Amino acid sequence: MSKSSIEAKANSTFEGIRRVDTEGTEFWLARQLARVLEYSEYRHFLPAIERAKEACKQSGYAVDDHFEDVLDMVEIGSGALRKVDDIRLTRYACYLIVQNGDPSKPVIANGQTYFALQTRRQELKDAAKFSELSEDERRLAIRNDLAEHNKALSSAAKGAGVETPIDYAIFQDHGYKGLYGGLGAKDIHAVKGLKKSHKILDHMGSTELAANLFRATQTEEKLKREGIQGKTHANRTHHEVGAKVRQTIKELGGTMPEKMPVPDKSIQQIEREKAKQLPGTGKA
Repeated sequence: MSKSSIEAKANSTFEGIRRVDTEGTEFWLARQLARVLEYSEYRHFLPAIERAKEACKQSGYAVDDHFEDVLDMVEIGSGALRKVDDIRLTRYACYLIVQNGDPSKPVIANGQTYFALQTRRQELKDAAKFSELSEDERRLAIRNDLAEHNKALSSAAKGAGVETPIDYAIFQDHGYKGLYGGLGAKDIHAVKGLKKSHKILDHMGSTELAANLFRATQTEEKLKREGIQGKTHANRTHHEVGAKVRQTIKELGGTMPEKMPVPDKSIQQIEREKAKQLPGTGKA
């Protein structure tokens, strides 16, 4: 079975165990998720749940909003049922759980991608009906989100020992090199035909921005989750995450980021155009 087939099967399986309550709220049950993630016994899955709860708490979210203890009925043979302890999980809870799994296992790696992208897609849908936005509006939405996540990434990197502006520039370059197949910031400028004064992120389409957002969020999570220390280790981590995002794009048959077209308008031009359309500016 090809990697793309494995991924399609895994994604179908994750959707297959998704439940929706009477109020239309989706959720997953921990025991079913454990089986899908190929844990031999549920008790072996519990440490991953505890780590996910801690990550949830560290991110500033209420654990009880995403991990709810419930009782579920399971079949024990001959049609008989009995109650067992279970945990009702939100999509975000599932995302945190798979982040604590072994990425060398295809089902874990696919789960990480599936829940990260689906969580982000749901957030954007709730915030701005993302699918209905124009390409320029999508670029603005993701670029603004990326600006916020880059602040969080900078903080996480600083906690790992990346302290000076030069250190951080080198750290960022490692992330780019992982995602762009060995190309650093200067190389990307050259390949894309950008001027030295241009900010790379302001001259990306929405798909390329989304890949970089994924790189930033996953690196931040990994730095904090694994308590990584030292500039060298942090740089290596950023490169590894970037390379993993690149591999995911490749497996999905997508265009490599360095080959994605440069939009005609920069983010600044789009912002100026939107400002002119605001009431009170004297222009429609």
